[in-house]
Amino acid sequence: MVPRIKKLPRAFYNRPTLKVAENLIGKYIVYNAPSGRLSARIVEVEAYIGSDDPACHAARGKTPRNAVMFGKPGFTYIYFIYGMYYCLNFVTEKEGRAAAILLRAAEPVEGINLMKKGSTKTKPQRLLAGPGKFCRAFGLTRAQNGLDLTGDVIYLEDRNTGADNIIRTPRIGINHGTELNWRFCDADSDAVSTYKRRT
Repeated sequence: MVPRIKKLPRAFYNRPTLKVAENLIGKYIVYNAPSGRLSARIVEVEAYIGSDDPACHAARGKTPRNAVMFGKPGFTYIYFIYGMYYCLNFVTEKEGRAAAILLRAAEPVEGINLMKKGSTKTKPQRLLAGPGKFCRAFGLTRAQNGLDLTGDVIYLEDRNTGADNIIRTPRIGINHGTELNWRFCDADSDAVSTYKRRT
């Protein structure tokens, strides 16, 4: 039986961020890029919530860079870090709340040859194993910041496949708010990103 595919509506994102983050595991992201259609199954995300979260970009208030986080839920928030990486986030909760979920890793499904053009990795399961790797393989930059996730360019789908072994851990790659278990991942996936914590 072919699974029923449903594009996620804005109401999906307009909920508590931690619930959205957990529900994202096993969903699919689709990007109708100029070069062709790309899609992947989401296996790892991290939540960043409001001004009280020291690791959230909204912690110091609204800026031109993070303005989309303060807008309506269901939009992309893409930022540039370390002078070399773009990172894709999904804006959540009600307008003015400033919360978002970072896509950390996914399993390639469609357009794998297109993804390889933007990555040095040869193993398909590792092409999208990290937020920077994901954006590089998908060709996402600040040009795609603020896109409506309920539109036809980039959006998420529920294909009724889910994930059987979702775990929560502290967020990684940050210096503040590391005590919060706001990272969700599919423990059975080979595409989950790797990170060596500094000692």
